[in-house]
Amino acid sequence: MNMLVETVVVLGISLEIFGAMECQGSLVAKIEKKQLLIFCAVLAAGQALALGIGDVLSLFLSRHGAQVKESFLGQVIAAAIFLLLGLRLLLKAWKNERIVERREEKFQVKRFLTLYSKGILFTFLAGIALGFLGGSISVLLLLTMFATILVTVVGMYTGYRLGFEHKMKAYVLGGLLLIVGSVDVIAGFM
Repeated sequence: MNMLVETVVVLGISLEIFGAMECQGSLVAKIEKKQLLIFCAVLAAGQALALGIGDVLSLFLSRHGAQVKESFLGQVIAAAIFLLLGLRLLLKAWKNERIVERREEKFQVKRFLTLYSKGILFTFLAGIALGFLGGSISVLLLLTMFATILVTVVGMYTGYRLGFEHKMKAYVLGGLLLIVGSVDVIAGFM
């Protein structure tokens, strides 16, 4: 697997976090840097853990089969996962769920972590797909942690300054990036 596919997929899954952080940023009265730092650490660790577990699971699954068939099947599964994740983000953008934009004194940690825990499943699935493609797990983990921290900070400040209206664009871009990753995987085995 090439670095371009890894980067495209990691950015695609990270843009969902951007949308969530933008919504949270639009609600807070003040961004507390210490709290933002904690969120960056928690989100980056959660994303890396989900991606790593998915990668390990794919390695475990791929050890039980014939080499040629398993490689092709792994690529097909990876392409399907990326395509479905991309379509899911495009559907989220199309639904464009509105939030009531009102300032809150405290960041709603419990509500945000509930939303994030639902989204971590998709990072886990991306980890399985990336594992089937045989990427370097250490590079993927570093790239994922960097992208997560970046989109967390930028998303929070974008929401704080501009509101939550850009989340739809982030979902569309993330969905398109994942679909491009799927197409690249398909083109790689043709």
